[in-house]
Amino acid sequence: MKQTLGKAEKLKSRKLIAELFSAGKSVKAYPLVAVYLPLAEAEKNTLMGVSVAKKRIKKAVDRNQVKRRLREAFRLQKAALLEEDGPELAVMIIYLKGEIAPYSEVEKSMKKLLVKLQEAKKAI
Repeated sequence: MKQTLGKAEKLKSRKLIAELFSAGKSVKAYPLVAVYLPLAEAEKNTLMGVSVAKKRIKKAVDRNQVKRRLREAFRLQKAALLEEDGPELAVMIIYLKGEIAPYSEVEKSMKKLLVKLQEAKKAI
């Protein structure tokens, strides 16, 4: 399996994002929260997006650094989530901490979060 995070795997649709936040469920692994929603059968990829609140991290440079770390941690560990049978998911990962966490902490939290997402995917 490729360890890429291409354009086809990014969550971009405003309509889908609005539906995700109105009808989606969430799992937590501090400092991360994942809001997820099963996709239609026709969808071939799990879609992923990241969000870092401007209220928590003021500087755009710092927010972008956190988003890069989140995407990288997801990219390296997504194989476990994609191997599970079940519907594909739309996932928005939200960063909650008010400061920049080291990559090791982000990676550890992402692993926990993806395990919880696997369990949720089995339950669907």
